[in-house]
Amino acid sequence: MMPPEAWLLAGFLLGAIIGSFLATLILRWPQKRSVLAGRSVCEGCGRALGLIDLVPLFSAIILGGKCRTCGARIDWLHFSVELGCALAGAMALWLAPGIEGLGWAVFAWLLIVLGVLDFRYFWLPDALTLPLAFLGLTLGMWVTDVALADRVIGAAVGYGALTAIAVGYRRFRGREGMGGGDPKLLGAIGAWMGWQILPLLLVIASVTALLTIGLGAARGRVVGSTTRIPLGTFMAVAAFPAWIASRILGIA
Repeated sequence: MMPPEAWLLAGFLLGAIIGSFLATLILRWPQKRSVLAGRSVCEGCGRALGLIDLVPLFSAIILGGKCRTCGARIDWLHFSVELGCALAGAMALWLAPGIEGLGWAVFAWLLIVLGVLDFRYFWLPDALTLPLAFLGLTLGMWVTDVALADRVIGAAVGYGALTAIAVGYRRFRGREGMGGGDPKLLGAIGAWMGWQILPLLLVIASVTALLTIGLGAARGRVVGSTTRIPLGTFMAVAAFPAWIASRILGIA
């Protein structure tokens, strides 16, 4: 039986490795570049990266976030995603050692990818949201103590509620107000966490979005009725605090 500290370390290391791959996925996928084919190269000088350049987290710290050949700055996304996935893996396997923790780690890793893709490109691909929902409805019986019926309802209500809002907005305003990926993401979260948590999650996501917009406006950013908001990013960010709050409040 591994001690909690060992699970914590294992989750951190596994998450950092997974995060390195996911960061590459986030950068290449929107450009229609293969994630598996071709070596990683410096975007500044085109040099093929070696082992010392590709060690998750360690390389960015040692090299100061710059190419050791040309000095070009490496996209911050690499380190951020690696660190986020490492912390998510560590937290998941520390709180729930074994298959349960690994399942929640997968959930968190996919949310990180979706959150970053929406933040950068306003894109929540079906190739991630739909498998996330499927895993919630299937792996959920081993990963979570939320009843299957509550998770099925969560998937349906999450998708249906945001779809209804999007349709209503389009009907009354005459233009699109929400991307098609947002309802699917909320449905996928509901498939993992159950319907009970969805109202709290939307409140947390909305408050976080308003604070972010307010901070941007205070810094001089122009905010208007046509300003695009990556709702998927804020829902992904809100998932974990919503789960913690629901446990404290006895919602789920």
